[in-house]
Parts: sequence; structure tokens; C-alpha cells
Amino acid sequence: MSRKRLAALISVTSNSALVVLKLLVGLLTGSVSVLAEAIHSANDLIAALIALFSIGIAERPADQEHPYGHGKAESISAAVEAALIVGAAIWIVIEAVQKVVARETVEHLGWGTGVMLVSVLVNIVVSRHLFRVAREEDSPALEADAHHLATDVYTSLGVAVGLSVVWLTDWHIVDPLVAIVVALLILRIGTSLTMKSIHHLMDARLPASEITQIEDILSGEARIHSWHNLRTRKAGNTRHIDLHIVFRNDATLLEAHEVADDLEKRIEAALHPAQVVIHVDPYDPQKEARPQEQGKEVAS
Repeated sequence: MSRKRLAALISVTSNSALVVLKLLVGLLTGSVSVLAEAIHSANDLIAALIALFSIGIAERPADQEHPYGHGKAESISAAVEAALIVGAAIWIVIEAVQKVVARETVEHLGWGTGVMLVSVLVNIVVSRHLFRVAREEDSPALEADAHHLATDVYTSLGVAVGLSVVWLTDWHIVDPLVAIVVALLILRIGTSLTMKSIHHLMDARLPASEITQIEDILSGEARIHSWHNLRTRKAGNTRHIDLHIVFRNDATLLEAHEVADDLEKRIEAALHPAQVVIHVDPYDPQKEARPQEQGKEVAS
């Protein structure tokens, strides 16, 4: 089992336990904020299952139907997870408003506070592990899952504080108000993840730092006259790069092929994992890009 799939499986296991624990305590106490956290963890569980499934698909090798591989499965997973976060936030607000109107009270506050603190500790450990693996393996699905658990840390802590206030002051309205604050935080995270996943699905260019790495390799190659039409995108953790390089007219086909092959390998090594395709052009004064345009990436 790969590191990514193992990390996703850890997330599934921890979220399953927290959903059951929060749901039981939420029903026992009648706390809408604890129930909101149970729904939040249920969302995290679904997200973790989606991430686990999508990572399995993304790791499949390229085939005849998918010559560029299956990496986009992770971006789709991140988009679905973001939608789940937004949906959870809306549900929590509706439930909280109903609690405010009904003026319902909260019981067994010690149990509610205790389960929230357990949730905080578990999610700190698991989210940090997911963030580390997501960064090292460049996994959008794991990153989205890690964000789910990170929001749980803050929201669970907020609910614990809210229940403590109710416990000390007997102000039961604090519980649904805390739930609304939790929902707004979840909504912000969900919106951010939605925009990021759409960015990947729309084949946006690679980050500026990675574009600079490509340009430095090309600019340092003395055997080519110039280069242009650089295009980049990303599927899962794999970068896809294509461009044109221009040779002087007295260069042989063998020389041009060897240089192009060497540049492809160097760029792939610098941005691993990457797939690079270089097209070779002869020098033509009528078609050659102006020097100041050479380093610009064209629209994909």
C-alpha cells in the first residue's frame, strides 16, 4: 500500500471513531454544537473515503483510454470534498437557528466538553500527518482531507469553549451561537478548497516558481537558438509540459534530437513527477518570437 493510501486509510479510521463518539454524546447532551461537530466529522469521513478511492484511481498507470494517466481523479475528489464542506456548513446554520428559536437547553456538559477535547487531540495528530504526506507526495486529495481535519481542530475547540461557557454561566444560547460560528469557519474553508480544485480541473498553469525552474534550464542551454510556446498543466501530482525549441539551420537532425531529449530529462528530473514533450523548430526570421516574448508561457 502506498503512503498516500495508508494516510487516507488512517483518516478513515480516525473519523469513523469520532463520528460515533460525537453522535452518541450529542444525542445524550442535546447540544446542537456537538451534533454539528458529529455531522462535520461525518463529512470528513465521507471525504476520507472519497480521497482513499480517488488515490487508488489516480495511481493507476496510463492506458489507451487515459494516455495522460488518471491523476485528475484527485482533483475531482478535492472538488467533491469541498462541496461536502459547504453543505455541512449550511446544515449546521439551519439546525443552530432552530435551536435558538426553540430555546432548547443543553445537558451533561462535561461529556460534551470531554469528547470535543478528545477530537481536538486526535485531529491534530492525524491532520499533521496528512499535511506532511500530501506535501511530500503532492496529493490534492490528501491536502483537501487534511484541511477537513484541520477545521475540525478549530471547530471542536470552539465548541468545547462554548460548552464550558454554558456550564459556568447557564447561558444555553451560547451553544447554537458557537455552532453558527463553526459553520462560518467551515464555509470559508469549503469555498477556498472549491476555488483551488476548480483551478486544477481547468488545467491552470504551474506555479510561478516551477515555471522559473523550466525557464532557467532552457535559458542555460547554449545549444539552442531560442524557445517559445511553453505550456504547462497538472494532473494529480504529475506535471505536463510542452514547448518548442529553435535550432540554427546548420544543426543536424541527430543533434536536435539529442538536445531535445536531454532537455526533457533535465526538466522531468527538476519537477518530478513530470512528462515533458519538446517540439523542434528550424530557425525562421519571419516566425521567430521576439526576445522579450520568449520567456512567456502561452495559454493552454
